[in-house]
Amino acid sequence: MSTEKGVEFISMNDLLRMKCPSLLSGYKASRLLFNGHLQTAYGVYGNFTDVDRIVYDRKLIRLMDGGTLSLDFTPPDDRHCLPADTPIIVAFHGLTGGSNEAYVRSIISPATTPSQEGGLGYRAVVVNFRGCAGTPVTSEQLYHCGNTDDARQALMYIAQRYPNARLIGLGFSLGANVLVRYLAQEGGQSRLAAGCALACPWDLHSVSYNLSKGAWLDRMYSRTLAHNMKALIEAHADKLAVNPKLTEALPYLFSLPSPTLWDFDKYYTFEVRDTGAQRTFEAPGDFYRWASSHNVLSDVRVPLLAINADDDPIVRDLPTDVGGNPLVSLVVTRGGGHLGWFASEGGMLHRRRRTRWVKKPVLEWLRAVGKDLNVCLPRGRPLHMMDGFVMEVGRPGLGCKEVEGGGNLGGEMFLLRGSVSGF
Repeated sequence: MSTEKGVEFISMNDLLRMKCPSLLSGYKASRLLFNGHLQTAYGVYGNFTDVDRIVYDRKLIRLMDGGTLSLDFTPPDDRHCLPADTPIIVAFHGLTGGSNEAYVRSIISPATTPSQEGGLGYRAVVVNFRGCAGTPVTSEQLYHCGNTDDARQALMYIAQRYPNARLIGLGFSLGANVLVRYLAQEGGQSRLAAGCALACPWDLHSVSYNLSKGAWLDRMYSRTLAHNMKALIEAHADKLAVNPKLTEALPYLFSLPSPTLWDFDKYYTFEVRDTGAQRTFEAPGDFYRWASSHNVLSDVRVPLLAINADDDPIVRDLPTDVGGNPLVSLVVTRGGGHLGWFASEGGMLHRRRRTRWVKKPVLEWLRAVGKDLNVCLPRGRPLHMMDGFVMEVGRPGLGCKEVEGGGNLGGEMFLLRGSVSGF
């Protein structure tokens, strides 16, 4: 940690005690949202349209396999001229989500508010996965919970665009799983100087199996998540049908009235590509074990703060030993649901309102690693250009380039027909 006296080495626990007092004061759930189901449901069905509104500047990048990602930057460069070394939050959304999700905006909005107005004054970019938040599907591949190559290529573009800025990862649910796996795979070569994982599912085999084979309420969550993926595939079926494996599976997927995650992934995620290598799985359980993040925490080489709730109805098995890694801290709150953490603010003389408690410790963490953490730049493998693509040395199959499209977005809501937001 950088101090007035120079560089001081402190433990993660000491860093959190010094810089994240909200974690020490604890979380107290809103009285009416007294369990994880209610917390989760409010995050899904509550009206947050006029809360934390953000204007994004969207950039479309084409990947070397023909796929497309949309990167939503805020504040737009034409609205605020920030110093070249302004820290950048790189956010990864949850399943079928995007930059429009309320849980994303709840942190990105105050983090990018100018410091003179009470914010952090940071820059942020939300990486929208293939097909999500209005991102066009231009290849036969979508994304999945174990894929880190799309995040890796997005970070290449961001690092090339802002070479003097430290990058801080922020993941939500499935995006947190992607973030943790990326940090573990890259180790000391990570382009991200630090990370924060919220409601990470960790053990995906446990999550999918328990939800798909559990009680009726468990199966309801599984069917909701699988229904969102089904809606995403149906919206882009014309492009995805080029994949012969999916051509065989799609009719069956679309015929299921209420598929679960286990049913869905049995036919969809049997063959994946990651870090340039093709992997084939004989059963969903094998895929989930490979794609999980709980078993790679020992390989993370940058400070990582993870926050989960003890009553999360989706995520129940937590890696409380954090792989024995002193750079990783897992905070488990008493209550909060899945991406909820709603608390009540206000007193007897003022109307009480529900706010997301979790944004307080997350903003404290982002301030600490953005301002006080000693970081040497540049980070990651050297970048170079080839045929217009930004590429990393030693990874010939990965690269990206900006393409036409995008522009300013004024808080548009990208919701797939028939899908449920908030996950």
